[in-house]
Amino acid sequence: MRKKVTLIEQYVINIVREKREKLGLTQSDLAEILDVSPGFIGKIESSRYTSKYNLNHINKLSKHFNCSPRIFLPQKAFRNDRSKKD
Repeated sequence: MRKKVTLIEQYVINIVREKREKLGLTQSDLAEILDVSPGFIGKIESSRYTSKYNLNHINKLSKHFNCSPRIFLPQKAFRNDRSKKD
């Protein structure tokens, strides 16, 4: 059985997507910033795959956008960090 992304992983994915869209960036633009393929970004943003951002990605995004890595994380821990259900 394939693992699902956890609630915190989905939270990070949603924040990055929202920031990307707000700034008018494409998945290809984001891939270039992170030095990954555009397909990888597509997999991260798709609910069909379990690809996700890691701390190195968050660090690169923070450097590129000149912001704290904290903006990509929730203010409080999730009480229950079960996998996201479809």
